[in-house]
Amino acid sequence: MSVQERKERERADRERLIVATARELAEHQGWDAVTTRRLAERIEYSQPVLYSHFRGKREIIGAVALQGAGELAVAVRAATAAADGSRARVHALAHAYLDFARRNPAVYDAIFQLDGGLPYAREDTPEPLKDAFAALLETLGEVAGDGIEPGLFTETVWASLHGLATLTRSGRLPPEDAERRVELLVDRLPRI
Repeated sequence: MSVQERKERERADRERLIVATARELAEHQGWDAVTTRRLAERIEYSQPVLYSHFRGKREIIGAVALQGAGELAVAVRAATAAADGSRARVHALAHAYLDFARRNPAVYDAIFQLDGGLPYAREDTPEPLKDAFAALLETLGEVAGDGIEPGLFTETVWASLHGLATLTRSGRLPPEDAERRVELLVDRLPRI
């Protein structure tokens, strides 16, 4: 291995460590606790080293969002692949999405609530974000119904799931009715 390859590998390892540490800190103490000073202390590197990877917290949030979007896509695809029939796939998608949001609240916020400097719904949207949407579209597009644009339909169902995730987490919807809400949503889709 050349010196250059070793330096690139070390740089990539440091970057992964920064992102993993930010995620861990955010999941346990919230995003307000994620500061470059605290991250530098935790990973035992100086703040200038952090700034050589990320210009600040916003870019760190963006990196967590991209990583999380990839994980969300994997979770949704795994859940829907194991389901038999369109109704079961949509049900599995809804549960995978809501479970991801519940198990990873800081990552979910990085993807959908916080400013990570990432463009959404544009040509230059990063691939992991596009792939997370594609994972939803693969299942929801097949049940959109005649004359309904699959992308628009997917956006609408996604918005419903996002609302359920955020309203339940904030205590504005009672958690004991979570399954009934999913059933109601799934049962009202056009072609299941």
